[in-house]
Amino acid sequence: MPARQILLSALFVSSISIANAANLGPRPFALVDQMEDSPLKEKLLSCAKEFRTGKAPIKSLFSIGHRGAPLQFPEHSLEGYKAAARMGAGIIECDVTFTKDKELVCRHSQNDLATTTNILETDLAATCAKPFSPAGNGEKASAECMTSDILLSEFKHLTGKMDAANKNARTVEEFLNGTAKWRTDLYASQGGTLLSHKDTLALFKELGVKFTPELKTPAVSMPFDDMSQEDYAQKLVDEYIDAEIPPSDVWLQSFNLADIQYWIENEPDFGKQAVFLDGRARDGLNPDNPESFKPSMAELKEMGVNYIAPPIWMLLKTQGESIVPSAYAKAAKEADINIITWSLERSGSLNNGGGWYYQTVKKLIKKDSDMLKVLHVLAQDVGVKGVFSDWPATTSFYANCMGLE
Repeated sequence: MPARQILLSALFVSSISIANAANLGPRPFALVDQMEDSPLKEKLLSCAKEFRTGKAPIKSLFSIGHRGAPLQFPEHSLEGYKAAARMGAGIIECDVTFTKDKELVCRHSQNDLATTTNILETDLAATCAKPFSPAGNGEKASAECMTSDILLSEFKHLTGKMDAANKNARTVEEFLNGTAKWRTDLYASQGGTLLSHKDTLALFKELGVKFTPELKTPAVSMPFDDMSQEDYAQKLVDEYIDAEIPPSDVWLQSFNLADIQYWIENEPDFGKQAVFLDGRARDGLNPDNPESFKPSMAELKEMGVNYIAPPIWMLLKTQGESIVPSAYAKAAKEADINIITWSLERSGSLNNGGGWYYQTVKKLIKKDSDMLKVLHVLAQDVGVKGVFSDWPATTSFYANCMGLE
């Protein structure tokens, strides 16, 4: 990207001038137009008319920018974060990992630089744990490059790209050219500006949004250069304390229950809103079998867990021709645990059941507009407090229409 040395503070000046304003764009309205006639469509059409004739949509905490706005912008980039805020996300996510000099940066994974940045085209390719290997002899093209192998200053010289890789590539150029057809490189062509976690604190304040950082599980063994897992979890909180950001504006996240427990015990003001990202389905949790919930919802509540965040499919099931809450969703509600879920607009076309995120209701998912029916059940029947989305305008539109703050 040209002028890579430009100060982030100068870039922040071009952010939203009216802190709580939102611009939804055409996508939410196109989805409503596609819906079959129903009371929900009538309500959404009424809202659409209001927005077209002068009512101004505002940011909503129900709408959470998942890694920014990665449907069309490089994830965890300045440009993607600004897009998410402009589309009404009231909370934005920075997935947190660390560099060689133990500085926190925004990446989905410690070892994803080969697919989310241009590192393979730079001199820093020499630092990659697994250099680029072309496809051939029955093997897929591959590379692995880690934030923990480069300094923060080096990280900031990289350029963000859409997260993708062409596994049939013979060259680095081909490897980097793998963006899914339902995403776009239109806004990534000039590259995304990479940020440290501290950078996002300043940016999100400027954008008028709140914070939900996810402490990513390290790809390296811990302790790392004498930094323990507990040190890592504490460092995340310390950056909010140093920036004088109130705990009520922060929803810390982790798939590691031990991280949640650490914050509850050692930083209770932040721990009360810590979000347990529930990935236990890969370990045998069945959302329709409460006996498989280990720990149970009641046990999680007893530990002090007040927020849980499973993927969308774990909260839903079908009942005839209707989508209804799963046993998992009901158990969380009974235990008085707040629910957040992920991720809308991350599945490409929903014409054939919607893929992984809709697996428990796939027989009722026929087209893209069905995500609005899913969103309605999540909000009204499950009672989720927020929804992560790769294109926050859709969730922001729904939240504004239904009066969700």
